[in-house]
Amino acid sequence: MSIINEQLDFATVANVFLAHGSMQSPAFYDGRLCAELALADLTAERWLEEVSLALNVDQPDSRDDADVLLGWRRQTLDALGAAELNYEPLLPDELFSLSERAQGLRDWVQGFTEVVNETDGETYETWSAPLREALEDLGPLTAIEVDIADDPENENDLFALTEHARMAAMLLYTEQHPGDPQVEQVDQESAEAANDETPPHH
Repeated sequence: MSIINEQLDFATVANVFLAHGSMQSPAFYDGRLCAELALADLTAERWLEEVSLALNVDQPDSRDDADVLLGWRRQTLDALGAAELNYEPLLPDELFSLSERAQGLRDWVQGFTEVVNETDGETYETWSAPLREALEDLGPLTAIEVDIADDPENENDLFALTEHARMAAMLLYTEQHPGDPQVEQVDQESAEAANDETPPHH
């Protein structure tokens, strides 16, 4: 049974990190992965190099581990480009404490903004006001309180913050890749206008 056909979750990727003796956060690298796919069309080969570097190895220990890491990129890319707009950041789920989930979100935002902040001013100027606003609003999430109690109010707050990060990620990807996803509801005229305004990829 191929791991590629399964939906990868945070625990699966975290287990690969732990198997390589790494205490790094998969959420941090998922944030980086998402931004790099949007801004640099990150290849599978380059992604594997980046994660191997993070794990302090030349290459993953086994073919299965490599499949998980490559499946992670493929899953993220497919979700970002899907018309259903169902991309979800790779974060600790409800099996983890709220504190661990808040830490995961903070790590994800740190990874994502680290890549976005490397963007040159010229590219930044081409982005829409909603995207720039969404990215600016992410800034404070790199310092959110993670030592929080497991209660419904905190859970609702965390859900709202995670949703904001998710929307910012999808906005960035769709503006960098006009026409992908093919969102049918988009008015044809504004889609064409967006295509006209998009700078060519270098």
